[in-house]
Amino acid sequence: MSREYPAEPRVGVGAVVLDGDRVLLVKRGRPPALGKWSLPGGLVHLGETTRDAVVREVAEECGLTIAVVGVAGVVDRVTRDADGRVKYHYVLVDYLAYPQSTRLTSGSDAAEARWVEIDRVADLDTTDGLVDMIHRAQALRGGVGA
Repeated sequence: MSREYPAEPRVGVGAVVLDGDRVLLVKRGRPPALGKWSLPGGLVHLGETTRDAVVREVAEECGLTIAVVGVAGVVDRVTRDADGRVKYHYVLVDYLAYPQSTRLTSGSDAAEARWVEIDRVADLDTTDGLVDMIHRAQALRGGVGA
């Protein structure tokens, strides 16, 4: 199925990987949102759980093994073209996770991966809703302990 002008929504995952007062971000290496900073993540493969997908995606994009805590939020991303046609439609499940190491290596769809101080994220060119999702994950972390 094509990512552009799909016949139905695509299911994707993202990871809010927190390390103290830092969050793991990737610079998107392809559309949509090419060049913007976002959470590491990607599409769920057929037969794969969202939890397994987020672990795989973080390993592929950043070279990290993560411990997944729980769902931080679910969001819809619908982008329309100038004629009003749906160009992209994703249902994204974002998880709170903790790194099992902190050494990064950029790979696959990520042009760059880096640890960013949470209070500096708003200074970057980010995808819509990123700061809100980080705050959701922080609230979840507060409920389960870090």
